[in-house]
Amino acid sequence: MKTLNISKYTPFEPISLKDRQWPDRTLERAPIWCSVDLRDGNQALPVPMNIKQKVRLFEQLVAIGFKQIEVGFPSASDTEFNFLRKLVVENLIPEDVTIQVLVQAREPLIRRTFESLKGVKNAIVHLYNSTSKLQRRITFSNASKEEIKAIAVDGTLLIKSLVGEIPDTHITLEYSPESFSDTEEDYAIEVCEAVIDSWQPTPEHPMILNLPSTVEWNMPNTYADQIEWFCRTIKNRESIVVSLHTHNDRGTGIASTELGLLAGADRVEGTLFGNGERTGNLDIVNVALNMNSHGIQTGLDFSDIDAIRKVYERSTGMIVHERHPYAGELVFTAFSGSHQDAIKKGMDLREDDQTDWAVPYLTIDPIDIGRSYEAIIRINSQSGKGGVAYILKREFKYDLPKKMHPEVGLHINSLADQYGRELTFKEIQQEFQKEFVNRRDIIDLIKYDIRELTDTEVHSVLTLTHRDKEMELEGKGNGPINSVVYAMKQKGWKDFDVEQYRSHSIGHSSASVSVSYIEISLKSDPKIRFWGCGEHTSIRRSGVNALISAYNRAQVIMKSKGQKVERV
Repeated sequence: MKTLNISKYTPFEPISLKDRQWPDRTLERAPIWCSVDLRDGNQALPVPMNIKQKVRLFEQLVAIGFKQIEVGFPSASDTEFNFLRKLVVENLIPEDVTIQVLVQAREPLIRRTFESLKGVKNAIVHLYNSTSKLQRRITFSNASKEEIKAIAVDGTLLIKSLVGEIPDTHITLEYSPESFSDTEEDYAIEVCEAVIDSWQPTPEHPMILNLPSTVEWNMPNTYADQIEWFCRTIKNRESIVVSLHTHNDRGTGIASTELGLLAGADRVEGTLFGNGERTGNLDIVNVALNMNSHGIQTGLDFSDIDAIRKVYERSTGMIVHERHPYAGELVFTAFSGSHQDAIKKGMDLREDDQTDWAVPYLTIDPIDIGRSYEAIIRINSQSGKGGVAYILKREFKYDLPKKMHPEVGLHINSLADQYGRELTFKEIQQEFQKEFVNRRDIIDLIKYDIRELTDTEVHSVLTLTHRDKEMELEGKGNGPINSVVYAMKQKGWKDFDVEQYRSHSIGHSSASVSVSYIEISLKSDPKIRFWGCGEHTSIRRSGVNALISAYNRAQVIMKSKGQKVERV
């Protein structure tokens, strides 16, 4: 077996923040959100979006509630430039939405960017250059720290000088020391403070310092330490909006952002469903719904997550994975029997929508994001009794007695195992009815009459076929079930005892159907038990049907095992 050459890798050196405070903090409010789907997300697509797709996604982002949207890199291509112009000319930017444009710290690109902004009411100009030691050495051919800092300062001063050319546009500067997370902390501060000195922000007109984990080199706690140290060290903090921009190379981009917010950041950049370079950008959907699940209002509306996902997939050509948090097809689905049982119990205990959400295995109510309860429990060979009972109740209104769950669950799961696949809800209903409801194998009830003799005694008359032979039975008892049991006993068919009986109705008024459940045990071995279900418009007849179903099932199953139930 070939092994990884570990010697070529070295651990990331954490900063020494002995008095860190972020571990003891709790998130209590949402940050400022900025979508970078139309730029960072778009540049990562195998086939970038055309203008029509960009407009569709922009409108979706506005509908979700984003107030800051990075619309592109106008100086990078005609498509990027023309998309922004279309938004302006066709008045597609709402009054309360600030658009953001990205640009490298290069003079021709900055000038071209300002051309694209004419007519925009509010804009963020996002200036960046790489600052890390690795980028200085390789990308910038061993450029000095002073040379890299000069790139940032010169770009800032040029932007400041161009603001007057578009006087009707309010410009906010955003500066990113790209690769912040692997830049020396004191040097990152040095560059950012040089930009601050050049721009001169105030509390009334702050600037944004965006601190990217451009490549996720380190653990989330280290990034949080960097953010807290930065927030505590940077000058003019009251004039600075500290922003996070995390990627997901280690699979912990969401954790890095959540811990970075604890560390003092004010703003978050990310994309829908984490689309972005390599393993992706921060997934804003995930972070926002995490906050919702803790009772924090975010200002973002994901109440129809399926519709948002469809727009995203049509616009980008990307597919949201089935296991993607919140939005994936299977994330609210339990196949495991023990999980299904716990979810069913939790859902059964729900009183109304106003009570605190407390359902095992479900961190959020699927209804709140437009998902239905239909997908919570799905049935395959790994499923349990609770899952089958949940579906029969939720979808078809069969409220099975708890002690009936194992027998029904085992039968349905065996069928799934036989098919080697998941069963549809309709297949579950059909198999339940075929196996348990109104069985007619041995006894086929044709007609049933009942007459009350006294307050405590009834007389039942049954016309039926027994093993294809028509006959009539009569019996008396203290109720319909008891009188039929007595009639069966008279024929020598009663080698069983009735253990449980329960009924309920499905539907309302004249359209309702009575459903009954009966469990019988064999006298020869009381541990051997069989359930039957009966349906009829009459509650008395449904109970008799349930008794006959249980009896018929016992006959058929015991015969298949080479045993008899009847006394002949």
